[in-house]
Amino acid sequence: MLVNKPKTKILVDGGDPAETSKIKDLLGYVDGQTTNPSLIAKNPEIRRLVASGHRLSRQEENEEYKKIVRRISPLVGDAGVSIEVFANLDTPAEEMVAQGKEMFSWLPNAYIKYPCTHEGLRAAQMSVREGLRVNLTLCFSQEQAAAVYGATRGSVAPAYVSPFVGRLDDRGDNGMDLVKNIHRMYESGDGHVQVLAASIRHLDHLLAAFELEADLVTVPSKILEEWAARGFPLPTRDFTYKGATSDGRSLKPLPYKPLDLNEPWENFDIAHELTKKGIQKFVEDYQNTLKKIT
Repeated sequence: MLVNKPKTKILVDGGDPAETSKIKDLLGYVDGQTTNPSLIAKNPEIRRLVASGHRLSRQEENEEYKKIVRRISPLVGDAGVSIEVFANLDTPAEEMVAQGKEMFSWLPNAYIKYPCTHEGLRAAQMSVREGLRVNLTLCFSQEQAAAVYGATRGSVAPAYVSPFVGRLDDRGDNGMDLVKNIHRMYESGDGHVQVLAASIRHLDHLLAAFELEADLVTVPSKILEEWAARGFPLPTRDFTYKGATSDGRSLKPLPYKPLDLNEPWENFDIAHELTKKGIQKFVEDYQNTLKKIT
C-alpha cells in the first residue's frame, strides 16, 4: 500500500470497475477515473457481447456505459469519474451538451469530457454556465490549453485539460514538455483549470508527471501495478524525463509560448491533426460495438 502519496492526484484510465477496485486495494486509494469510448469498448462484458455476435443499439450502449461508471463511481475520490460524450468531427456543441447533461445526472461525481475542438470548447463553455464539471480531452497544444482556460472561465468546480503525452511522444515530440508548458502558462491565471496528464505509456511518464507536479495524472492499471511492484518509487532530485520514440530516436523539445490567457478563446489556433485522429479512433471503437444500421 502506498504510504508517501504524491501531490499529483492519481486516476485510473480504464473502463473496467474490477480493475479500479484492484488498484484501490493496491494503492489504498484512487482519486478518480477517466473513461472514453475506446476504453468502454474494451470492457470485458462489452467484449463478450461483441464476441458472441451481439451488437448494441445506441440506447443499449448508453445504458451499458451508465452501468459501468455507476460501479466505478463509489470506488474513487474527489477527482471524479470522467465520462466522454460520443462525438464525431461534425457533432455540434448543442448535441454534445445534451449528452453531457444526461451523463452528468448519472453520478454525483461526474466530469463530462469534450474534445479540444471548436464545438467541444463551445460545449464546455455552455456546460460550465449550467454548473457541469468538464474535462477537455485530446489536447495536443498549448494553444488548445489556452482556449480551454478561456472557454471554462467562471467554472465553479475545477475544469480539467488533458494533454495526451504518449501520442506526442509517438510522433517524436516531448509530450511531457506540453504538460510543463501548460502548467507554467496557467501560473498567471486564476487556478480554475487543472492539468491532467493523460496517454501515460510507461513508468517514466508517471514519474515525470509527479516531478512536474501535474495536478492529476490518469494511468492504465498495468502501469500502476508496475509502479507498485517496484515499491512506489518517486522521482529523485536529478530526475529528468528524456524519453524516446519507439525506434530509439530522441524526442524533440516543445518550446514554451507566451500566450495571453485574457484573449477570447476563439482567437487561439486550436486545430491539431492528433485531435482529429483521436476523435476518429474513438468513433471507430464506438461503432464497432453498435448494430449495423441499414
